[in-house]
Amino acid sequence: MATIHKPFRPKPKPRFPIFIFVICVAAIALLYLISSVISTNGFSFPSSIVTIKDLMRPGKLKRKVHTIHEKYLYWGDRIDCPGKHCESCEGLGHQESSLRCALEEAMFLNRTFVMPFAMCINPIHNKKGILHHSDNATSEERWAASSCAMESLYDIDLISENVPVILDNSEMWHHVLTTSMKLGARGVAHVEEVSRFNLKHDSYYSNLLLINRTASPLSWFMECKDRNNRSAIMLPYSFLPSMAAEKLRNAAEKIKALLGDYDAIHVRRGDKIKTRKDRFGVARSLHPHLDRDTRPEFILHRIEKWVPAGQTIFIASNEKTPDFFSPLSVRYKLAYAANYSKILDPLIENNYQLFMIERLILMGAKTFIRTFKEDDTDLSLTDDPKKNTKIWQKPVYTMGEDRR
Repeated sequence: MATIHKPFRPKPKPRFPIFIFVICVAAIALLYLISSVISTNGFSFPSSIVTIKDLMRPGKLKRKVHTIHEKYLYWGDRIDCPGKHCESCEGLGHQESSLRCALEEAMFLNRTFVMPFAMCINPIHNKKGILHHSDNATSEERWAASSCAMESLYDIDLISENVPVILDNSEMWHHVLTTSMKLGARGVAHVEEVSRFNLKHDSYYSNLLLINRTASPLSWFMECKDRNNRSAIMLPYSFLPSMAAEKLRNAAEKIKALLGDYDAIHVRRGDKIKTRKDRFGVARSLHPHLDRDTRPEFILHRIEKWVPAGQTIFIASNEKTPDFFSPLSVRYKLAYAANYSKILDPLIENNYQLFMIERLILMGAKTFIRTFKEDDTDLSLTDDPKKNTKIWQKPVYTMGEDRR
């Protein structure tokens, strides 16, 4: 708060300075009143899709100070809870889709999103030692033992530059809950199966301090079914990957500097190439060409028109076979995250953090080749669709075979 210092004067002051002082106090009071009204009415967000250039702003960010004059949106204390994935815990990409959906709704409603303070880590996606299982542990204890702090993955202040966010273990959230209970029916509403359009335009909901939202019991991202309609997307797929915690971004920058001029490929194998046998004992796959298209000999053939010989290629993959991609070295210089253990080992606590760093490196490549296309303009290793078609087909392992 500004302090007003009166200069020492031995003689009596004329009335004119007192008149000026009164005018200044009145002006300050008026400005305070205007700012309070603006805060009470919430924030204004861009109505169109946010670009990455808009998201990444240079300079040190100041932590946003949240107030009770804001309006809040709460979806639950865990991503995808309540719902069928509440106990099972899905992978990072699945949870990010759900989290992005909740953030989009907060943008649409001009509300501050109350984010879970932790994210569960699926055991199949983690090789680090934070997972401790006990047969006697409760489901809550098992979840806590296999989760990590949201702030260890994301820069909450950077997210708040685009969508205001508080964590559900913060003092501010406790203050919001206390105030909403005091306000009673005017403070909070517990809603289910209410469209976001009605939440915004129905004055009963729009004037509430807190909306406690019960999202789809399938997954949070089911509330954003219209993502195929590009005009309905408020945040791009790359939003959360670009919001990585500062220490993860710094590590990625160090590795990118060491790589110099490089291209990159993300090779998704593992869970995506699994097969199951039909009633005749024939193996079938949801991605019939993927196993073939992500093998080194086929990768060489696929990328030769995009990546010149001798180029450095950074490879991120969930393939566990040692030296699986070494045949690519006949034409390219290969680099992996494992080559930079001196940077990563002191930093990485779980595989989600490692993957977030790898994604930043992939995004910084001169040419980035994905496993599946996300957009029509993307370069990809396979032409199989990423989205689950639920059609199990016979796998294709040679170039000449037809799809069956």
